[in-house]
Amino acid sequence: MNPPQNNLPQPPPFFWGDTPEDEYYKSQGVRNSKSYFQTPNGKIFTQSWLPLDENQPVKATVFMTHGYTNDTSWVFQKICISYAQWGYAVFAADLLGHGRSDGLHGYIGDMDKAASTSLSYFSSVRQSEQYRHLAAFLFGESMGGLITMLMYFQSDPDMWSGLILSAPLFVIPEPMIPSKLHLTMYGLLFGLADTWAVMPPPRMAPPPGWDMKKPNLKAMNPNRYAGKPRVGTMREVVRGTEYVRKNFEKVKVPFLVAHGTADPMACQSGSEMLYEKADTPKEDKELKLYDGMGHSLIAGEPNEASDLVLADMKAWIDHKVEKYGPKCN
Repeated sequence: MNPPQNNLPQPPPFFWGDTPEDEYYKSQGVRNSKSYFQTPNGKIFTQSWLPLDENQPVKATVFMTHGYTNDTSWVFQKICISYAQWGYAVFAADLLGHGRSDGLHGYIGDMDKAASTSLSYFSSVRQSEQYRHLAAFLFGESMGGLITMLMYFQSDPDMWSGLILSAPLFVIPEPMIPSKLHLTMYGLLFGLADTWAVMPPPRMAPPPGWDMKKPNLKAMNPNRYAGKPRVGTMREVVRGTEYVRKNFEKVKVPFLVAHGTADPMACQSGSEMLYEKADTPKEDKELKLYDGMGHSLIAGEPNEASDLVLADMKAWIDHKVEKYGPKCN
């Protein structure tokens, strides 16, 4: 969730401005494709970003999941484009109830279902003839980190080569914990209130060091959900975070988790807990804490700060692919 923004200017056609998509992607050295993928739970909107040169060998595949209220069309692309520039094939999908995917906007009434829906697309690409021989990584940001962990738990043990998590939501900060009174009260309506957008939104000041132009740009996303949190979504966030914390010891693959120490939206203690409890060999798990940085490590910080995070991510995945490559699978 983003801090409230008022009197925002008219958004540009794209987060980067007025430059046509094909021209912009070409200037970044990547190519983009868009499509819809049919799942048992509805159609989801998907995108891919690959190196511009079709003859350039792809290092590995990365499957990315955005956070709550977000989608793949706006500033989340900065992460996707960066990985494609580094030589990776990147695939992402709008979560159910988000962006251009099916579902009531802002509503995730079943977190496991949302995870399995995106996973059905990711699995189809990961197991395709073109990519099955490559190492494959799951990437999740914020609530997308929570859903990424659920995808990992739903997958075959050897399906993924590693996890990359940016400010994952594993522990909810005290001011953001949904009211038990509200959840109980609406729960007594036998599901009738599950989709209602009536949960009190958290009101917090942005942490020190935020580049305020970037949160404003994030809030201008025309596909962003800007309403109050829906009852079922908040219930599932509470249930999902409790579930993954109880199952951290089942994580056995290499992972990198990045977290800002001034994050008001997801407690760094959740990332620390994952690092401590995961059964991944110590040399294959890494926790990077960024002093004074907030929740949106790539899209919400000054360029020099976000560039540092991206450099750390590049170093980690390049090392894992060089060390293990397809042998991870």
